[in-house]
Amino acid sequence: MAKSILIKHLGVTDFENICQAMQQFTAARTSNTPDEIWVTEHLPVYSLGLNRKNATPPARHDIPLVHTDRGGKITYHGPGQIVIYTLLDLSRYQLNIRNLVSLLEATVIELLADFQVTASAKKDAPGVYVSLQNTPADTEAKIASLGLRVKNNTCYHGLSLNVDMDLSPFNAIDPCGYAGLTMTQTKDLGISASTQVMADLLLNKLTGKLESSHD
Repeated sequence: MAKSILIKHLGVTDFENICQAMQQFTAARTSNTPDEIWVTEHLPVYSLGLNRKNATPPARHDIPLVHTDRGGKITYHGPGQIVIYTLLDLSRYQLNIRNLVSLLEATVIELLADFQVTASAKKDAPGVYVSLQNTPADTEAKIASLGLRVKNNTCYHGLSLNVDMDLSPFNAIDPCGYAGLTMTQTKDLGISASTQVMADLLLNKLTGKLESSHD
């Protein structure tokens, strides 16, 4: 039986520094290293994942662009967005990368359901989506994004959930590679819970799901 997951609340951090720390943690870990989940918010940054083919650079230059080794294309991180980094040995939970993506998506979907918000996932576009009421054709919007990296059956990077942030930087990119994709956040869906409360609720659900799949 693996040891309990260590939860680290990091506050507001620099994206590039955290990426380096995750790489170092993963490179140094052994079969006995306890898994960790890091909870943070980032200073404003655009991050470009490994799927860089045909990726359009940001249309604004006041926010740094950082290349990173997660999956996916370009996204934005900023204060008011919860970022959950999952530094896990997948074999302990009998998970592969596809299972983990589904588990993370299901965690966010269940959290939103607790606030009477219906959300869904897509097979071909990882993340969590909602329909915006009172918009033309109930416009679909993305509220959570996923990007992971797996090495030697251990993973890092994770998911981001938009809670109460400035969404305008998303307008300068094709979020996750999709031109015209609308982004939203829990505040705009009528959820008044703070970033900290939403992070705690999300963590409780995520650790519960991981424990239930433990070997």
